[in-house]
Amino acid sequence: MSNTASDLLVETLIEWGVEVVFGLPGDGINGVMEALRTRQDRIRFVQARHEESAAFMACAYAKWTGKLGVCLATTGPGGTHLLTGLYDAKFDRAPVLAITGLPYHDLIQTATQQDIDHTKVFQDVAAYTTAVYGAQHLEQALAIACRTALASRGVAHIALPVDVQEQTLEADKASPRHKVDPNTAYAETAHTPTEQAVARAVEILEAGQRVAILAGQGALGASGELAQTAELLGAPVAKALLGKAVLPDDHPHVTGGVGYLGARPSQQVLDECDTLLIVGSNFPYVEYYPKPGQARTVQIDLDPRRIGLRYPAEAPLVGDAGACLRALNARLTRKADRSFLARAQAWKAEWLQALAAGAQRPGTPMKPQRVVRELDARLAPDAMIVADSGTNTALAAQYLMIREGQTFGVSGTLASMGCGLPYAIAAAIAFPGRQVVAVVGDGGISMTLAELATAARYRLPIKVVVINNGSLGQIKWEQMLFLGHPEFGCDLAPIDFAKVAEGMNVKGLRVEDPEQLPGVLDAAFAHPGPVLVDAVVDSDEPMLPPKRREDYMQHLQKAFEVGTPGQDQIERRLHEEPALTSLKP
Repeated sequence: MSNTASDLLVETLIEWGVEVVFGLPGDGINGVMEALRTRQDRIRFVQARHEESAAFMACAYAKWTGKLGVCLATTGPGGTHLLTGLYDAKFDRAPVLAITGLPYHDLIQTATQQDIDHTKVFQDVAAYTTAVYGAQHLEQALAIACRTALASRGVAHIALPVDVQEQTLEADKASPRHKVDPNTAYAETAHTPTEQAVARAVEILEAGQRVAILAGQGALGASGELAQTAELLGAPVAKALLGKAVLPDDHPHVTGGVGYLGARPSQQVLDECDTLLIVGSNFPYVEYYPKPGQARTVQIDLDPRRIGLRYPAEAPLVGDAGACLRALNARLTRKADRSFLARAQAWKAEWLQALAAGAQRPGTPMKPQRVVRELDARLAPDAMIVADSGTNTALAAQYLMIREGQTFGVSGTLASMGCGLPYAIAAAIAFPGRQVVAVVGDGGISMTLAELATAARYRLPIKVVVINNGSLGQIKWEQMLFLGHPEFGCDLAPIDFAKVAEGMNVKGLRVEDPEQLPGVLDAAFAHPGPVLVDAVVDSDEPMLPPKRREDYMQHLQKAFEVGTPGQDQIERRLHEEPALTSLKP
């Protein structure tokens, strides 16, 4: 077997436990592709149809598994296409290694074909980025890249000139100081809070009369500890979207999601709490937190740089969520007063009743809520659920009731459209045999539509449900609610996604009548291969946040006065939706 830099690269990835590489071939990475070809029995190459999708897949794979995700792209535009998916990994703290090609080493910076300096382009997205100019250099650079991606829970990047990929180790004479023997040794830091920090946090939490918990993705590995903490404090638990699966939605302490896409009882809890425990969350929308000065706050985060980033933290606990919660639980005394929790549970019951009533409204156009509610009833106990970015995200956040054993994936802080289908593909590859379901919008699916062919190629039995409302619905409502502007530029040209799916060897089903919806979904789940369900829904259905701020209503009225397309239908829907008519400013 040859001993080129490409061979060393792939062998080293295998040693680091990498099982799959997502990418798209190109003449700038032919050496790496050959090394992958000759090791197909030990490492898998998954061909995406666009490099952006490959990066999304690597990011999602890292999120689903906790392992290093790897994506591969050629020189020039191949590398730059990776950026959106890599920013997703950076913002949501997923360990991803990006490998790109470069021109011949002696033609770099000479305006040769595809002569983009990827190391400069990747400087903002990557915690470590370097070009490799010799086979000997690759050994240490790759080890540092893998360690950095895992340690920072972010992106690392290696760029290999096309001729270096073919260079043998013997042909690249090592320098006199090249004595280090790189290896795959890596260990997580034991993150535990100090005794003083724990004591201060306990003091604040026990003094609180109305304690609330905000849980994010950092708490995903500490569900048991979090549930115990909530029970000890009598605290309702609101969940950031990335932490949707941290506790089941039917858990007695869970009030639902937070923010623009969240649940009203969670907002009521945050509006009335006097103490807040933030566990592993970097939820960015500060307007949904308690008012400044309202709540004393304890914050748990692995990264000390994130302490107090969104809301002032009086008692920070830096460390792993599980370790920090265990330390708290050992000292906390169970609160006898459960009145705040009881109020939150009443709010939740009222909210769920309103959601159910809204989803069951008959007639056409079909209500989008009904699609997701019917879907929820068909999810397997171990389902892996994906949402794209847009109106579909809000529907998934509110109507998909996560149960214990299910997982949920989304582009969180980046909130990138087009992520849903690649995320679902990565889930199916990482966990074959599990049910994988994606809820996407017609805007997002359009961006990465070609990946249906990827699902067909690898015979991945994913189920993709398109909420087809003919518009960029979330942007439409943001224009009206946040700015008071009439909707502009958000209508989308119609696409029959079921027909497109059939053209890519994916079973396509289209449904417009709500009475036919159950049968269509049953047929989709009964089919053994990939399926796309094109659900045509009401384009005028409102999308209002749970926090009904008065300025939002004023902006909406202003948009109506200026002249919003479909105004009459929109106003009618506002008065019909139970979850909206029960809202109070």
